[in-house]
Amino acid sequence: MQILQNISLKPYNTFGIDVLAKQFAKFATLEELDELFSYRGNLSKPLIIGGGSNILFTQNVDGLVAKNELRGIGVIKEDDNHVYVKSAAGENWHQFVLYCIENNFAGVENLSLIPGNVGASPMQNIGAYGVEIKDVFHELEAYHIADKKLVTFSAADCEFGYRESVFKRNWKGEFVIMNVTFKLNKTPSFNTSYGAIEQELERMVVRQISIKAISDAVINIRQSKLPNPDEIGNAGSFFKNPTIQTSQYQQLKANFPSLIAYPFNNQMKLAAGWLIENCGPGNNTSWKGCRIGDAGCHDRQALVLVNYGTANGTDIYALSTAIVNSVKQKFGVELEREVNII
Repeated sequence: MQILQNISLKPYNTFGIDVLAKQFAKFATLEELDELFSYRGNLSKPLIIGGGSNILFTQNVDGLVAKNELRGIGVIKEDDNHVYVKSAAGENWHQFVLYCIENNFAGVENLSLIPGNVGASPMQNIGAYGVEIKDVFHELEAYHIADKKLVTFSAADCEFGYRESVFKRNWKGEFVIMNVTFKLNKTPSFNTSYGAIEQELERMVVRQISIKAISDAVINIRQSKLPNPDEIGNAGSFFKNPTIQTSQYQQLKANFPSLIAYPFNNQMKLAAGWLIENCGPGNNTSWKGCRIGDAGCHDRQALVLVNYGTANGTDIYALSTAIVNSVKQKFGVELEREVNII
């Protein structure tokens, strides 16, 4: 295994932030991971990255950055109703979704075109258009860094929450996710009620609904609203949709009748994009489309912060802070960043 020194991480994060890693390595096998941690010795805890699609680097990394390049997808078992598909953590998430669609394995079609790798999907409990990873998750294997052994996690062990899991809280930085097994359906149960999927299917003139048709609709919607990280640096949704008490929501709704929200666990979840669109800096009425240098708020989706070229992580973070403060001042609601800040 090759340990590189003072390597730019610009190619390894979708924001395109140019920071240096003191040490950098890639691993594609369990043996290489063992070797990597044997080499590490007394160095600081390594930063494990996958697709780099949920990271904002605000400084150089004074330690080891290890890129997960584990590969492999396959069916490990099935029953009358379900098929269990195991994917290595380093596989691209969208390519995994396409594999499932090609084989008529239903359950992840609504999660099409989400950037990143399979290993990050349970860590973030990624979700879109009415589906979350917890809905299709079976188990995962993770490498315990301190003990250098594999540990199996069930859904209960992962403690999934809204864009949350135990790997972002209690076990943050303690494990490397090696593979994830998904419990998918042989007979699809179509989920088209969320967002604009039904309208897009109508626009596509879909005569017979299928998981591929839903995937195609989701891809069309995402491409129409979200910037391509290969063209404009971004990490997708930068903020979580905040959850508030029903009483606070009712007061906000009285003051702002067009407020968008929906019930969630006996509370109300607000649309963060609406909040950001309806307040802005100075005399501006909206953050949407605002740009400060090369750091900006995308003009088609206010939840997405973008790097138009030479913005650094501090620039992006400063913009996010200004948005958080603006939303708090106008609506009394605290936005939480979804992206990991390094």
